[in-house]
Amino acid sequence: MTRTWQISDVTDAAVARIATARLAAAHGVPPVERARLTASLGAQLRLCLTKGGTWRLTLEALTDSRAGEGVLHAVVTPSPEAAAAGQPPWRVTVPCPEASADVGADAVVSGPAELAEALLGADEDTALVLERLAEQEGLVDFHREELQQTNQGVVALHAELDAAGRAQREAFAAERKARREAEDARRRLTFLADASAVLTASLDHHEIVRRLPELLVPEYAASVDVWLFDQDGDRPGPAHAAAAVAAARTGRPQYAAAHPGGLPGVDDRPPSALAPDRPLLCIPLPTRQAPLGVVTLSPPGERWDPDDAVMLIELTRRASTAIDHAQRYQHNRDIAETLQRALLTELPAPPGLTLAARYLPATHGLNIGGDWYDAFRQPDGGVIAVVGDVTGHGLRAAVMMSQLRTALRAYAVDGGSPGQLLTRLHIFLHHLQPDLFATAVIARFHPDDPTVTWAAAGHPPPVLRTPDGLVRTLDAKPGAMLGIPLRQEIADHTVPMAPGSTLALYTDGLVERRARGIDPGIARLAEALGSFGPAELETDLEGSADRILRPMLSDSERDDDVCLLLCHLGDGG
Repeated sequence: MTRTWQISDVTDAAVARIATARLAAAHGVPPVERARLTASLGAQLRLCLTKGGTWRLTLEALTDSRAGEGVLHAVVTPSPEAAAAGQPPWRVTVPCPEASADVGADAVVSGPAELAEALLGADEDTALVLERLAEQEGLVDFHREELQQTNQGVVALHAELDAAGRAQREAFAAERKARREAEDARRRLTFLADASAVLTASLDHHEIVRRLPELLVPEYAASVDVWLFDQDGDRPGPAHAAAAVAAARTGRPQYAAAHPGGLPGVDDRPPSALAPDRPLLCIPLPTRQAPLGVVTLSPPGERWDPDDAVMLIELTRRASTAIDHAQRYQHNRDIAETLQRALLTELPAPPGLTLAARYLPATHGLNIGGDWYDAFRQPDGGVIAVVGDVTGHGLRAAVMMSQLRTALRAYAVDGGSPGQLLTRLHIFLHHLQPDLFATAVIARFHPDDPTVTWAAAGHPPPVLRTPDGLVRTLDAKPGAMLGIPLRQEIADHTVPMAPGSTLALYTDGLVERRARGIDPGIARLAEALGSFGPAELETDLEGSADRILRPMLSDSERDDDVCLLLCHLGDGG
């Protein structure tokens, strides 16, 4: 089917447009496509009328062989003038699945009545299209509202996610802060424990004072000044910061700076005139009675962390305890050593007998006051030489040693052999100090007797060197320790002692080593005594004593007293 219209004025254009709409409806073109076709054609026809001339509209219904359904082609051919000016034809194609095979004169508008009817039909199509558009607009509004609600949900979800993210970040930050604080606390506790071990390892308060700055600089302080008060109680003078004086007087830590430190347990003070540009933390060294001194520190940075300040105050307290213990130890050690040396006898010089003695206090700990030696004459002309060792150390051992020494001298005035004297000392000590014990060895020399009589009570055996250089240990069975709850009679032993012989009496501090026992030490002493020539012992017994001590003590830490008493019988004796 093909239809053609000549269009030269508005009426021709209206007739052609209405006819096209009716033919499209007759061929089953959908209302929407039909409305689009008539609208596009109307716009094109208005353009044609504007350009003038006679235009031709051709409408042709065909069947599309590829799609298998009908199509409606509309072509507007330009007027000759427009074609000459290069105006191309206008074409449009719409589907018509329900095309009618016979479309007759009903599609042609021949008069006003038909024109009005066609216009009404076109209005019906337009109304249908508008109804469809209204439906689509309602659907679009529904989807728009649904989209808006979805967007609101997405916004709310984003807000929740953002809040969750912030909460998670805050939790992570809190966890990192807690971990950092825990690590800092562990670091401070570790440092406090290690520093305390270093400070308490020494019993020399000067060494403790020297080590304290080494421990704190530079991590916890830029500088450290330790002020120890004099023993008579003098306090810091003008050369020290006012905060240090206040700390000494009040016993409270003081912080001197331009701004408050906010440190727990610390009083704030104005800046120090001695150091106005840097803060000072003055911490007293507390004891039960009064402070020992004041430690003045400057911070490693601008100021201290409050937790670091608490740790510094605790470390200072521990340092004070260590210094106090070291001073007390040194005081007691000095007293015991002074008492010990005061009680050691000035050796006699009997005819034919040379004596040389050495006493060395322990260098570690308060292990002094228990070892002693003595030598004195008896009324019958004999000479008593004794070396002893009281169990325990310190002042009590020194006092007990002096009592034993006095008792032995008193008993020896009435005579008696070494065994008898030791038996009396055993009874005396048991009744006087039941919880103290002692060991001793006594040798008795007499100018009319070519022998030496000796007795021992729990003591290392004497070592005898004969004039020919041979050395032997007098290992006869000794008695038990003095003072033990046991009744005993300590026996005497006699051994020949020719002129030129030397007898060595000693305490276990000379020969005993913890790792090796006492027997190897006695063997070393015998070897050292045998290494001298007869002339050396005869002419320089004092120097010989020193030459014995040097190799014997070269491998010793001297954690016990050492006594050595050499008794040399001269050739003229």
